[in-house]
Amino acid sequence: MWTRMLQGGIAFPPGTPLPGVRSKVSEACNRTLSIPVLAHKRNRGYIYRKCKNRVLNSKCAGEEKRVGTRTVFVGHRPVSETDAYIEQKFCDNRIVSSKYTVWNFLPKNLFEQFRRIANFYFLIIFLVQVIVDTPTSPITSGLPLFFVIIVTAIKQGYEDWLRHRADKEVNKSSVFIVENAKQVKKHSEKIKVGDIVEVKADETFPCDLIFLASSNDDGICYVTTASLDGESNFKTHYAVRDTIGLRTDDDIDSLTATIECEQPQSDLYKFVGRINIYRSNQEPVARSLGPESLLLKGSTLKNTKKIYGVAVYTGMETKMALNYQGKSQKRSAVEKSINAFLMVYLCILVSKATVCTTLKYVWQSNPFNDEPWYNQKTKKERDAFKILRMFTDFLSFMVLFNFIIPVSMYVTVEMQKFLGSFFIAWDKEMYDEEIQEGALVNTSDLNEELGQVEYVFTDKTGTLTENSMKFIECCIDGHKYSGGMSEVDGFSHTDGPMTYYGKALKCREELFLRALCLCHTVQIKEGDNVDGLIVNQECSTYISSSPDEIALVKGAKKYGFTFLGHENDFMKVQNQKNEIEKYQLLHVLNFDPVRRRMSVIVKTSAGKFLLFCKGADSSVFPRVQQDEIQQTKVHVERNAMDGYRTLCVAFKELTQEDYKKIDGQLSEAKMALQDREEKMARIFDDIETDMHLIGATAVEDRSWTVSQEYGLIVDGSTLSLILNPSQDSSSSNYKSIFLQICLKCAAVLCCRMAPLQKAQIVKMVKNTKGNPITLSVGDGANDVSMILEAHVGIGIKGKEGRQAARNSDYAVPRFKHLRKLLLGHGHLYYVRIAHLVQYFFYKNLCFILPQFLYQFFCGFSQQPLYDAAYLTMYNICFTSLPILAYSLLEQHINIETLTSDPRLYMKISDNAMLQWKPFLYWTFLGTFEGLVFFFGVYFLFQNSSLEDNGKVFGNWTFGTIVFTILVFTVTLKLALDTRFWTWMNHFVIWGSLAFYVFFSFFWGGIIWPFLKQQRMYFIFAHMVTSISAWLAIVLLIFISLFPEILLVVFKNAKRKNHQTVPFNLPMLLSYKPMENGYISEMKIKDAVTNLTHHHHLRVPQMQQL
Repeated sequence: MWTRMLQGGIAFPPGTPLPGVRSKVSEACNRTLSIPVLAHKRNRGYIYRKCKNRVLNSKCAGEEKRVGTRTVFVGHRPVSETDAYIEQKFCDNRIVSSKYTVWNFLPKNLFEQFRRIANFYFLIIFLVQVIVDTPTSPITSGLPLFFVIIVTAIKQGYEDWLRHRADKEVNKSSVFIVENAKQVKKHSEKIKVGDIVEVKADETFPCDLIFLASSNDDGICYVTTASLDGESNFKTHYAVRDTIGLRTDDDIDSLTATIECEQPQSDLYKFVGRINIYRSNQEPVARSLGPESLLLKGSTLKNTKKIYGVAVYTGMETKMALNYQGKSQKRSAVEKSINAFLMVYLCILVSKATVCTTLKYVWQSNPFNDEPWYNQKTKKERDAFKILRMFTDFLSFMVLFNFIIPVSMYVTVEMQKFLGSFFIAWDKEMYDEEIQEGALVNTSDLNEELGQVEYVFTDKTGTLTENSMKFIECCIDGHKYSGGMSEVDGFSHTDGPMTYYGKALKCREELFLRALCLCHTVQIKEGDNVDGLIVNQECSTYISSSPDEIALVKGAKKYGFTFLGHENDFMKVQNQKNEIEKYQLLHVLNFDPVRRRMSVIVKTSAGKFLLFCKGADSSVFPRVQQDEIQQTKVHVERNAMDGYRTLCVAFKELTQEDYKKIDGQLSEAKMALQDREEKMARIFDDIETDMHLIGATAVEDRSWTVSQEYGLIVDGSTLSLILNPSQDSSSSNYKSIFLQICLKCAAVLCCRMAPLQKAQIVKMVKNTKGNPITLSVGDGANDVSMILEAHVGIGIKGKEGRQAARNSDYAVPRFKHLRKLLLGHGHLYYVRIAHLVQYFFYKNLCFILPQFLYQFFCGFSQQPLYDAAYLTMYNICFTSLPILAYSLLEQHINIETLTSDPRLYMKISDNAMLQWKPFLYWTFLGTFEGLVFFFGVYFLFQNSSLEDNGKVFGNWTFGTIVFTILVFTVTLKLALDTRFWTWMNHFVIWGSLAFYVFFSFFWGGIIWPFLKQQRMYFIFAHMVTSISAWLAIVLLIFISLFPEILLVVFKNAKRKNHQTVPFNLPMLLSYKPMENGYISEMKIKDAVTNLTHHHHLRVPQMQQL
């Protein structure tokens, strides 16, 4: 087949040194090196052992220097019995995706958890309580800490157990290895590099294999890679011509060959290698190997009975395993705010401890206060070093007030993010019936970041459009030919009559249509249904990874030239006279996003050598005769303005001498193991010059969007000058000027960009002043770089595979789903988690402030206000579930309203709810309520007799009344904030209050044998028998919540009186804040219209919400 020619298969004549090939050494070379050899054969791969102090990597003359390559011996057979080998070590075929083992789980997990500052802080506090005589039991800080550690460890352990189970299922699957001309059944994990593996139809490849032979006579097999990149269409792979006849176990076992290839790397679409085949009494033959020869682990064999392949990468060195290793961690703005607030509260904690320590020694400066008659000091206490005593007291106060730091907030935030991600995945409105899939959450750490996006960068093709191609028209030598031909995932149908606008010369028409029939990578699958593709009337289907290539081939068919497929090394075309023309395919110069064009070199039956090229106008026009451009350029620009994808077609005729030179250069470059792609690119660049322009095509990619209006348009070549300026001072400011212009525009359209340029644009905006939150959307592999660069990456489950979806933080079936994901889910999750964070700091301030004030009334003796059980359970049991339910279910505004009004999204932008102003408001609120709790009960206790029998209440009753008011107030505060009530909210809010009351009765109703002091015995029961205590509790709760109640009433009254003006805003357009409100239309809308489809390459569109 033609691709075997493409692989650069070249047989060297006897005596020719093999460049870079470690092979059976020729006799002449052996004589030169004088290598004595020892036979050493084992069932592994081998490398050469150079004896007599020879260097291991000594080379024959002409062998290039190689770095980072491996040599694999096919079937573990030595090249000859006279060579010496040592066993070469490769990793086994076990897949290990798990993070822990039984032995390292405990130490490794604890180490990772205590790397978190809050956990480490509470560990230190716990150790201080254990070592130093502190006022509270170590249980008060130890139990919440251990609860957080245990819950997190269980969650991570369970997730890792699932990974272990999945690994075992893969590693224990059965495979067949060919050994001594027999098939041996083994577990997948037993495969070693060099093993020859047989894979049958519909089986998954167990490791990365070099394709040797198949059941098909032509050495072809079909593969799907849906589990790797999501592409369900068939990919065609080819064996080298020298091994395609080895279709039985006996034949394949007779093969003596070595494979040299690059070391493992993660790129699914790149592979560089060569196979050296040895035959008796013949010089070895070297053939180049490329991606079309590599069968990847995880892909599936289709429509082929069986194949033989040799393992080159196994286990964790397979491309699949390398691709699933972790991405860099992204942190949300909320996490940064939490850390900032934590530092503030840590300063408050240190300040409280410092104040109390200082005032304690001021208080004790009076001898009566320092050593009252009823509490005389021991000799040890009198002799203690004063500085040491002060430091110990400081630590004791730190322990007493340490609950102001909300350690349980971290586990609550983690649970909120984890559980909240399921609501996104379960959203039925983001479920697509066509692909039977919904939204996918790859990371739950950024849910709230979806509500903070300021700039959206989006790919065009397949993202803003359907990637559903329809052939519209073409021009030949400036003459327009209009007709309809649509292409959706490989199925084609005629769509209307042809229309001609003038005519080019007949020979030029035929040349153009032959170019369309020959310059492509389309394959034909005969008489079968290919993974959902619809079979045409001739029982054959065009297969290609690019729908627009099929649309062009079918467009040529519309005008009478039909591509009939490949036959060995020839491409067959049926012309307008129904004659079959055959062209020998000599070389394919593959498309890449840098060149933005592809070419083929063919040989006609008359012996002529022709080069056909198609590509973007910006990459083709500079390489053709300049006097031929203008007549075609007019049509290209008009088609581009109409939103069509345009391609220019060119050709040139090569002489016999030209082709021999080109063939030699390509063959040499294809044999290189190092820098093969760079060498090929330079040769391609030299070949594709001095061409003649024939015409251009226009293909429509249907759009999913309604409005396509843009403010600034810039192309890739201009961006190169801007982003990579020269050294002179005048060009160094281009980037800054360009950025300023972009930020003032409503939207920016960047055309014809390379993947790296997409990432550069994202990075440029991301690093501007204020560090705005960026979001990138794309559906193809060329969008991965910008998806990873942005704060939030969204993958579209489109028709170009799932590379973008796999590398994204979130994936959705359609671009339209971005509306609800951002304006709905993003808005709500940000509001929820912002409220959660502020609420946690607020309720802990309410909790600890009375404890601080109490020290002024107990001589700074570090006497706790609350019982140890209350200290322990406040954050774990009494107040945790209501805020968790709120953070998952709250909808302060109806989700339909949120998605219809982008201005609501603007109100929470720039992390509005976690700025210092709302933080200070919550801090003031906590301070106010803490003062009310303490002094309200303090004034109540001015009358020490609160019972009819004259019995007085003690300090534990005082603390219990304060704690009861505290629990009810912070819980009812959350109830006041709740706008969307469900049965779950009712259950956790009222249930938590009921549980507190029940626990207090239970805790104080029993004499616990493990407690030294029964200080809480019957305290709560006695308290609730007092009418005064009841009145105080109700009154103080009301006073604490009164400002909040007033605020709610005021907001409701304002909302009723506010007249909202109806508006209709297009989805996800730019609404930049202006002096007179918001703009909903572009000032320059008349300059350019319908530019969403502007060019055939991917286009990131930058929009500021």
